[in-house]
Amino acid sequence: MNEPQPASLVEDTSTRHRILVATAEVLARSGQTKLSLSEVALQAGVSRPTLYRWFADKQELLDAFGVYEREMFDTGISRATAGLRGPEKLDAALRFIVSYQQSYSGVRLVDIEPEVVIAQLARVIPQMRARLQKLLPGPNGAVKAATAIRVAVSHYIVRSDDDEQFLAQLRHAVGIKQ
Repeated sequence: MNEPQPASLVEDTSTRHRILVATAEVLARSGQTKLSLSEVALQAGVSRPTLYRWFADKQELLDAFGVYEREMFDTGISRATAGLRGPEKLDAALRFIVSYQQSYSGVRLVDIEPEVVIAQLARVIPQMRARLQKLLPGPNGAVKAATAIRVAVSHYIVRSDDDEQFLAQLRHAVGIKQ
């Protein structure tokens, strides 16, 4: 007999979720400026009127997509660090950052629309730094968090295929000895 899965482990197949996943795929191909709602609807397997029932216009879709991205990241980091404490929790968070950046299709937006991505980074960097700083107690926590986020952003802008080097740099930035 199959046991029911907790809600957090069940894949979200809702129309809204399908549209947001499709948005990521279309953004990775076309960028934000050239984002076509028709292409998003086609990618999601819904009609344009259905898409408009969920999102009134392109800006509303992009705003919802930004929230969706943050939720994906926050959920992933929470799962990666669940039940861990201290340096193990911090290291799990850094490993998640590396795997997230290497697997996330949105990384390529920087190749398509660098000016849009750089503007978004200016808003997101303080949020990312604040989240990581919560895992870095002590007087140098803010500096370590800021340094690690700058390393992560540099890997976001100029993608590296060396996950171990990326992780080693993040660990060094926050003072984890390996």
